[in-house]
Amino acid sequence: MTLYSTNNPQHTVNFKEAIFRGLPPDNGLYMPSIIPEMSADFWNTIGDRSFQENSYLIASAIQAGAIPDNDLKSIINEAMDFPVPVVRLDDNRSILELFHGPSLAFKDFGARYMARIMSYFNRGEDKTLNILVATSGDTGGAVAFGFHKVPGIRVVILYPSGKVSHLQEQQLTTLGHNVTAIEVDGTFDDCQAMVKKAFLDQDLTSAFRLSSANSINIARLIPQMFYYAEAYRQVRNWTNRDIVFAVPSGNYGNLTAG
Repeated sequence: MTLYSTNNPQHTVNFKEAIFRGLPPDNGLYMPSIIPEMSADFWNTIGDRSFQENSYLIASAIQAGAIPDNDLKSIINEAMDFPVPVVRLDDNRSILELFHGPSLAFKDFGARYMARIMSYFNRGEDKTLNILVATSGDTGGAVAFGFHKVPGIRVVILYPSGKVSHLQEQQLTTLGHNVTAIEVDGTFDDCQAMVKKAFLDQDLTSAFRLSSANSINIARLIPQMFYYAEAYRQVRNWTNRDIVFAVPSGNYGNLTAG
C-alpha cells in the first residue's frame, strides 16, 4: 500500500510509515494512491458473509498486502468484536447503531483497529511510541480504551476544559496505566492545533516517537469504511431501492470513510 501527501503527491510512504507518522512533514494528509473498487461479486454475495469477514476483504483490498492475511484476520476479529445492528424505523428510514463498543462511541471501530495495527507494527521496537490525540469527547474515550495497556505505547489525550461530558471525562482520566489525559484551557481546535504543532516540531519528533490517533490517521479511516458495508448488507434485505446515508460529522472523518 502506497500513500501520498495531499500537499505534495511526490511525497509517498508505505502503510506502516503513514500510521506512525500520522501527518506528512508538509502538514498534508496521507491519501491512498489507489482506492480499489470492490467487485460486483463481493456486493452480490455480501449477505453470505459476516461483518468481520466482509471487513477483512475490504481491508485486504485497500491495504494491498501491508499485513499478512492471517494476521489481518486476527486483528479484525479482535477489534470488531461487538454488534453493528441496523434498527428499522419505518419503510424509508433506518438507524445504524455504532455505540455498542466499550466507550459507547462509533470511534471504537477506528481506535480498536488502529491500536492493534500499531501494536503489530511496533513489535520489537525499543523506543516507546507516543500517541497524541485531541478530543472533544468521543475520540479520547475510544482511544483510551483501545490502547489501554497495549505494550510499548503511551497515550496522551488533550481535551478542552469544561467542554466534555462528565462521563467522557471519566473515560479519559480514570484508566491510568499508559493513558494520560491533559485538560486544556481552550477549545477542541486549540487541542488539535497543539497536536499538529507537535508533529511539525523537528526537535520534538527527533526526541520522541510520535503518532496521532485522530481521524487524520489513515488507520482510523479504514475501519470506519467497514460499517457502511455492513449497513448495506443488512438493509439490502429490506429494499431494492438505492440507499442514501445521512452522516453526522464534526471533522468529517466519518463522512470521509463513507
